[in-house]
Amino acid sequence: MKKLLIATAISAIFLNCEENKPIPETTPDTQTLNATKVIPENKVPFLWKGATIYFLLTDRFNNGDTSNDINFERSNETGVLRGFMGGDLQGITEKIKEGYFNKLGVNAIWFTPVVEQIHGDTDEGTGNSYGYHGYWAKDWTALDPNFGTKQDLETLVKEAHANQIRVLMDVVVNHTGPVTDEDPVWPKEWVRTSPTCENIDYETTTSCTLVENLPDIYTESNEAVALPDPLLAKWKKEGRLSTELDELQLFFERTGYPRAPRFYIIKWLTDYVNDLGIDGFRVDTVKHADEQTWAELYAQASYAFEAWKKKHPSEVLDQNPFYMVGEVYGFEISKGREYDFGDKKVDYFDYGFESLINFDLKTDAKKDYETIFKKYSRLLNTKFKDIGVVNYLTSHDDSSPFDMEREKSYKAANVLLLTPGTAQIYYGDESNRDLTIEGSVGDATLRSFMNWQEIDSIAETQELMKHWQKLGDFRKNHLAIGAGKHKRLAKKPYVFSRTYNDGDYKDKVVVGLDLPKGKKYLWVKGFFGNGTKLFDTYSQTAVEVKNGQVLLENDYSIALLELAD
Repeated sequence: MKKLLIATAISAIFLNCEENKPIPETTPDTQTLNATKVIPENKVPFLWKGATIYFLLTDRFNNGDTSNDINFERSNETGVLRGFMGGDLQGITEKIKEGYFNKLGVNAIWFTPVVEQIHGDTDEGTGNSYGYHGYWAKDWTALDPNFGTKQDLETLVKEAHANQIRVLMDVVVNHTGPVTDEDPVWPKEWVRTSPTCENIDYETTTSCTLVENLPDIYTESNEAVALPDPLLAKWKKEGRLSTELDELQLFFERTGYPRAPRFYIIKWLTDYVNDLGIDGFRVDTVKHADEQTWAELYAQASYAFEAWKKKHPSEVLDQNPFYMVGEVYGFEISKGREYDFGDKKVDYFDYGFESLINFDLKTDAKKDYETIFKKYSRLLNTKFKDIGVVNYLTSHDDSSPFDMEREKSYKAANVLLLTPGTAQIYYGDESNRDLTIEGSVGDATLRSFMNWQEIDSIAETQELMKHWQKLGDFRKNHLAIGAGKHKRLAKKPYVFSRTYNDGDYKDKVVVGLDLPKGKKYLWVKGFFGNGTKLFDTYSQTAVEVKNGQVLLENDYSIALLELAD
């Protein structure tokens, strides 16, 4: 019923707006840019449920513009890995142009928030910190100069799209940044500053501050509020006060929403979709805000996405709707769709989310392959049939990842990229970036700078990269891997099939894992008939099915079999 309400609300938005409100013209700084490379449209349709997302910290990935490394006099000493380190939007774009993501089979990039962060520093008990991570917003309408400009973001989106890569923007609605000497608290009508969340039940999870000194937006309020004086003064100083006020007037007239705190932020965030064609949002701290907020965010983001597509028909990649994935911290696929607060259950899939981040796989990864694959195939084709989950093994704020010491890197790749569902590579998973940084406290140890030097110089790292690339490319070329149905064909050596069928599009593959060195027979009887010509993309070997088997002879422990062209 709630899905129907969301759909009805979105339809109403489009009908009302198309009849009464013109879509704003493209402004000079959002004109089409020339992308350096255009990939021919892939024959494989894009589905978020089978996508491979690369998640990176904007500040820690690649420094493409050293001139923007220090802004707002952010030069105080910080704890280890708790200051800005130079990564930026230009750095991400450089790697798109180089083909780094394409070689990994990545077809979506999620980077941490890039809106303007608090200018000051603060210590939450883990060392003096600046907002290098992007989750401490000061002004949602501007980009932080440490990350780059709006033109830099536009260039990134266009380069990504030219390479058939979707862009996920990380967004925060739940809270502002901490209060510092340079960053005053937002008005009391906008935020609560206490109590701190105890996470015992619904109220002590939503009507509270996530941590001390992280003012919580009143997302549940419908009371109109005035804009903060410091924000108005900032806009005036930057010469855009009247523009911002006029746009807000148009937004509230069009939507009929009250000028409550969450609706300002929804307007500011969906502007990036309208202006740049952002493909989706990764939404932070979902369970700490009123769930209706997410339905409203999705409705406005969908409106903005469709408006952008109408203005830029030649740049539209496909007809997928706007995508939203939520971070409901602790959500596990094995517990079903609903998140249980103890006194209340919420099904966030009824509030605009197509997918939620799944905290289960990092634990499941310790089990054998068949147990993992069978579980995820079953759940994703039953309870989660028309929705999905994003699987990960390592992340930016999970202190108990799979393989913290990076001792099982090949198994990590096999589990993450072959488990049904959307896969989230965390930057450096593919290159054994160190997660145990001496002197760091808390989640900072998970956020070291990308290990480009090791990728360029260490043979073992390069071999690991090749493994990730072969798996990632196979996954991208076969929807059956992430979005299909799993079936074991043989126990030893372990061989399984995946199939995907949707109308005229059909895909079927066979994978072998933990295979012996040398000569090996893979059982495919009942799946591929005798005489079928196959190709092992891992060893680059053409084979033919004989007596229900495929014969390979190499030293690899893995085979990735597809139908030969």
